[in-house]
Amino acid sequence: VQLQASGGGLVQAGGSLTIGCAFVGRTFSMYAVGWFRQAPGKEREFVAAVNWNDTTGYADSVKGRFTISRDNVGDTVYLQMDRLKPEDTAVYYCAADYSGHNIVEIRTSPGSYGYWGQGTQVTVSS
Repeated sequence: VQLQASGGGLVQAGGSLTIGCAFVGRTFSMYAVGWFRQAPGKEREFVAAVNWNDTTGYADSVKGRFTISRDNVGDTVYLQMDRLKPEDTAVYYCAADYSGHNIVEIRTSPGSYGYWGQGTQVTVSS
């Protein structure tokens, strides 16, 4: 499995940005996918995740502002980020792990994911 994150950039506070994660190598519909972020000097933290059946979960800090979605035709997961804040500045990583078509809870721990993309920088200016 290979994950390729893209779409990061510089945006003003209050603005919007959508980043994507292209999935290559296995049957995408059988994998749970999550977004994490890491700011300088901080630990990697959970942002959002989506399961094979479109069940989603969000960190409290982004709930109501970010939307995660998956395109099972294009094998891509998107993270739409609205009303961005300077504290959203970080490198954003997508991650994936096999779930089959089992009913599983949203995975929020980095250790729950076996595959990681290279990250994309999101910078929000004040």
